[in-house]
Amino acid sequence: MSDPSPGPTMGEIIARRLSRRDLMRGPLAAAALSALGLSPAQADTPAAGAFDFPELAAGVDATHHVAEGYAAEILLRWGDPLFPDSPPFDPQNQSAAAQARQFGYNNDFVGFIPLGEGRGLLVVNHEYTNVELMFPGLGAINRRSGPVALSPAQVAVEMAAHGGSVVEIVREGGRWRPILGSPYTRRITAETPMTLTGPAAGHPRLQTAEDPSGRQVRGMINNCSGGVTPWGTWLSGEENIHYYFLGQLPEGHAEARNAALYGMGTPLYGWGREHPRFDLARTPHEPNRFGWVVEIDPHDPLSVPKKRTALGRMKHEGAAGLVNRDGRYVVYLGDDERFEHVYRFVSEGRVDPADRAANRDLLDTGTLSVARFDADGTGCWLPLVHGEGGLDAAAGFASQADVLIETRRAARRVGATRMDRPEDIEANPATNRVYVMLTGNPGRKPEETDPANPRARNLFGHIIEIAPEGGDHAQARFRWEVLVRCGLPESGATFSAATTPDGYFGMPDNCAVDARGRLWISTDGNSRRSTGRADGLWAIETEGPRRGTSRHFFRVPVGAELCGPCFTPDDETLFVAVQHPGESDDPAAPSTYETPATRWPDFAEGRPPRPAVVALTRKGGGRIG
Repeated sequence: MSDPSPGPTMGEIIARRLSRRDLMRGPLAAAALSALGLSPAQADTPAAGAFDFPELAAGVDATHHVAEGYAAEILLRWGDPLFPDSPPFDPQNQSAAAQARQFGYNNDFVGFIPLGEGRGLLVVNHEYTNVELMFPGLGAINRRSGPVALSPAQVAVEMAAHGGSVVEIVREGGRWRPILGSPYTRRITAETPMTLTGPAAGHPRLQTAEDPSGRQVRGMINNCSGGVTPWGTWLSGEENIHYYFLGQLPEGHAEARNAALYGMGTPLYGWGREHPRFDLARTPHEPNRFGWVVEIDPHDPLSVPKKRTALGRMKHEGAAGLVNRDGRYVVYLGDDERFEHVYRFVSEGRVDPADRAANRDLLDTGTLSVARFDADGTGCWLPLVHGEGGLDAAAGFASQADVLIETRRAARRVGATRMDRPEDIEANPATNRVYVMLTGNPGRKPEETDPANPRARNLFGHIIEIAPEGGDHAQARFRWEVLVRCGLPESGATFSAATTPDGYFGMPDNCAVDARGRLWISTDGNSRRSTGRADGLWAIETEGPRRGTSRHFFRVPVGAELCGPCFTPDDETLFVAVQHPGESDDPAAPSTYETPATRWPDFAEGRPPRPAVVALTRKGGGRIG
């Protein structure tokens, strides 16, 4: 597993919730609004953005539910054809060739890029696969026992089901549908050729026998959340890369410490049996070629995706950004593991809104920093720059490439705060604040608590709000506070008193800010066993007397988590991704292809559950929420 040693804390244990503080306000420049596809007129003031919808009852059952007055329509499911010549979905007779022409598995991040009135490109990450629900005949699977023995053909299907999809969609008669003949449609898989760019590209630690240049790599894996840039590209973050590499490196190997820090040696996939590049003993540098943010141009299906090494190597939950008031692009990044860190990248160059091509390599040059949260409610961004803060040859960092390849070790070296699983991080252009989703950390001991991670054995997570100094996202200093501690009332949750029993949630994961500057939270980990409710989507007030009030809007079927909340610029459609439906939340009754916890969304005998993207709209039209 990854390095479990305790890192530096920020002072004495604070058992009470931090007091409220005055936070920085002020709208961003028009360029920041354009990053979300908004005009200044669309970005209503937060005071005008109170939520108004009938709250959905919490619960768990076999299907999805949405608040009264709203419709939820299945848009794309695993195996759906994407091209005119795509074969129909046949779960009993799958092939890699078919899967590469169909919508992939376990859709996570969803981004929408407008193409005109009622049209747009949907970009979707396909994070990982649940083989016990994908393939018939495997029976119950104990993931702790190691990779499942699959046939070479099944491994090839898995690899084709990873990656991402670009799909053009159109709204007709109030409903969205994919355009199968669109010239934009594209599938990206674990075998798609990609280019490594930025300071680490070409470094010997990225070189292999297959790629002696250290600049070409095949595929992206475990892509979780991401972002969409103002110049219309898609940022996709590679997360749990350690699951894909078999074997162990011998003690004393040059990459052994690095491999251990990223959790190598705990595989869930047996790809290394078929592909030497996923076997550590045979290709020890291959893991260094994963764990990056991938930039993809969805407007050009022939373009080569680029792994932007300047943004650091970690288990990327997301890569959401905004245009700072000085024109530089700022990307917020979470490393999704217990005791890992919160990061920020600030580009050296400035966004040119009039010239898309001028922004093509903007993310190759800039400063990556990591957050330290101080006990007085302030914090600072610590630069991860070779030669500064002890990041030098004496510490094993011979160059900036070493700092980026071993971003986690560099963050520890400069004294960053070790957090409770930082997942999605989003900036709100309407308030100029940043929201950090911390999903939880059951492994935090009482003596390891600190103001930014105030609960030992943090089962349900919390949300931190950051206000950059002077409203400038490139500044070194910021102020922060805990917006809410999540969970049920008896667990020490701190939602406002106006929150109903249906409004409580645990394990915040992804989030989205709508055109009115309102915050929406999706979750991963709620279940009959943990909270007595399914995962879903909640709207949470961040302004005024109802600050901290949460309201339940959508819930997923049993076994699933909700990912990728994404609004169209007019707020009239909300896309969500339902991932791994049908997983068991009861260890005594494991799910299989033949006996899943649900057969959502088809509910046809003999058909497996299928991850899917769902379009949520208001009946009769109008803005969501």
